[in-house]
Amino acid sequence: MSTLRPSPDRPLDVVCIGNAIVDVLAQIDDDFLATHDMVKGSMQLVDPERARLIYAAMPPAVEMSGGSAANTAAGLASLGRSVAFIGKVADDELGEVFAHDIRAIGVSFSGVAATGVHAAPGTARCLVCITPDAQRTMNTSLGVAGRLGAEDVDLSLVASARIVYIEGYLWDEPVAKESLRAVMRTAAEAGTPVAFTLSDGFCVDRHRIEFLELIEHHVDVLFANADEICSLYQVDDFEEAARLVAGHCAVACLTRSEAGSVILTADGDRHDIAAAFARPVDTTGAGDLYAAGFLAGWVADLPLEECGRMASIVAAEAISHVGARPRVDLRELVEESR
Repeated sequence: MSTLRPSPDRPLDVVCIGNAIVDVLAQIDDDFLATHDMVKGSMQLVDPERARLIYAAMPPAVEMSGGSAANTAAGLASLGRSVAFIGKVADDELGEVFAHDIRAIGVSFSGVAATGVHAAPGTARCLVCITPDAQRTMNTSLGVAGRLGAEDVDLSLVASARIVYIEGYLWDEPVAKESLRAVMRTAAEAGTPVAFTLSDGFCVDRHRIEFLELIEHHVDVLFANADEICSLYQVDDFEEAARLVAGHCAVACLTRSEAGSVILTADGDRHDIAAAFARPVDTTGAGDLYAAGFLAGWVADLPLEECGRMASIVAAEAISHVGARPRVDLRELVEESR
């Protein structure tokens, strides 16, 4: 079992599909989490009213465009790859901010914003609470982002890319879930590999059975951190979880924070990748940018070990500052690290 990398003559390297979100980031303490009944390091979905309450209680914050797969798209663009992002925004101020930001960094984003009554929930926002230990706790009001319908997805992009990357967070919404299944069917017909990220341990808990089926039959390249992969197989030991996932998809990229990452193939190969040095400031987006580094190497037909090394370098840059989007030219950073 192996994943063929489509010909480089396809017009796009990667198509990323996920929630189009504007992040609101603030430095807080552990007492704030306790007061608002938050689980440190988790992502929880909140309704607009709870989002307003949390926002009102937060100290001065910084707003910037985010969203897991959108962050990956930003990293890929900074690494010089051609990339498109599919996501849904509302015709509102935050929707304009998101569209401007992602296009300004070189990512193709041509989605039509929801208008009128369909735009009432607004563009998605994520309230990110960053504690002194650099952990981020996210409270996401999905707005229209999770209502990504078939009419919002240009399936021709899937057939024109070398790989399609999907975030697991979208699985929370039935309409989006059906759209993603259509994407996977189109990808199979076009010979386009599918990369999938488990996104979050709580997301895995909500969709374990479906995620196991996806990995077995529809996913070629899997991204997960240690907590997520252990949650998927309901085990406490990382090595046991790694053994259980091996062989169920062509490539599994499993991250372990400062312990680096492990890349497994269905053919039985294993690559242990050291973490790149960084002084953690904010872990927001570390996994998103790890995926960007790996996929940038993958579409360049680099060996998996080199893909993993690039991923570690890019992830280290992500955690060295507040916010998930790159602060430096990632292509130059990788070149300087050779």
